[in-house]
Amino acid sequence: MINQKILIIDDDPDIVEAMRMPLEANAYNVIAANSGKDGLKMAKEEIPDLIILDVMMETDTEGFHVVYELRSEEQASEYKDCKNIPILMITAISQKKDMIFSPEKDDTFLPVNSFIEKPIQPKVLLEKVAELLANKE
Repeated sequence: MINQKILIIDDDPDIVEAMRMPLEANAYNVIAANSGKDGLKMAKEEIPDLIILDVMMETDTEGFHVVYELRSEEQASEYKDCKNIPILMITAISQKKDMIFSPEKDDTFLPVNSFIEKPIQPKVLLEKVAELLANKE
């Protein structure tokens, strides 16, 4: 589907632009938030087709908290309409904090659909986005 909406949540404007350019060149509608708080608000208001989420923003684990809010099982969650939006988590945490995690190894640890390590190659980003959106339909 053309013009699918992708929400990027990342506090680094250079990273956002580096992802925005290839995505928009491939007919995706890109919106961005520079914090977890703003990202949650935009997710609720915009209901994007896909969320690309950084792990480390204001805190080293801010992205994790955003995921847990979006995937909440609570009936009264204000993000219940966002629960099934695919999430692609981007991170440099393994380089900066010596942590390794992957949904393939333990999908109960963090309920995201996929991970990409920074630095992100545009071709890899586009392939992963297309794959996640195809699996959503």
